[in-house]
Amino acid sequence: MFQFTEDCIIGNPQIDDEHRHLFELLNRGFDLSRNEYTGDQYAAIKSLLEELDDYAEQHFTHEEKYMEQILDPELILQRNQHIIFRDKIREWSFRDIDEFSEQQRVLQEMMEYLSRWLYHHIISSDSMIGKLPKLEEWMVKENPCEFMDEYCTGIAFIDEEHRELFRITDRANKFLQNEFTYDVYDGIMDILLELRDYTKRHFKDEEDYMERIHYEGLPAQRRAHGSFIERIEGIDLNTVDGDPKLYLQSLIEFLLGWLINHILYTDKKIPKE
Repeated sequence: MFQFTEDCIIGNPQIDDEHRHLFELLNRGFDLSRNEYTGDQYAAIKSLLEELDDYAEQHFTHEEKYMEQILDPELILQRNQHIIFRDKIREWSFRDIDEFSEQQRVLQEMMEYLSRWLYHHIISSDSMIGKLPKLEEWMVKENPCEFMDEYCTGIAFIDEEHRELFRITDRANKFLQNEFTYDVYDGIMDILLELRDYTKRHFKDEEDYMERIHYEGLPAQRRAHGSFIERIEGIDLNTVDGDPKLYLQSLIEFLLGWLINHILYTDKKIPKE
């Protein structure tokens, strides 16, 4: 069974309740996939797909409307992710699930995709709703990538590694602001590779520490870290090549928002040894 855990709560009651219901639908599918009944489950699968499609449409509409009201900078990204989800659900809806031999395969594929997408989307994207300062507010600072005292966790090696992540982000920002920069694509790729490699190292160091002190929040941290790495590794290189500076600007927005949010609301809960 899939649990709606504390790290999935974003703080908006309506959105949180709708996420809980999506988990209920996910668990209904999980029950179907484990059902020992060997007969035709066409009606049950079809009903689940239709309810999932309808409810996801309703939820996404509410979520996007709320993001519009608060001028959330990740609205466009969220809309794109919602479109991908809708298309996937509707792809299943037209599968030939009246073929008995295909039903268990489709159910298994559904559960793998839905559980991965839902956890990843809530932890990596929805958790940022309402917590990201508008990009304009960041950019009026003399240096929006500066590591502030309020980001300190009190754990020396974690704070130093966080500072390094901010330094990498700052390098990306300076690269963007330099109007005489050449080979923009190559420069961005170098930064992305450095970011990916250093972030993996940092997450491993942080998780090793949490494991050593038997921190109960480690599973939630691992999910958050995995979602971040998955997002970095999922960058569309064609998008980068199309308009490198525009892409770098959106990347800086994401990095700053994710780092600040994750440090303030998650890492600062890690106890000192």
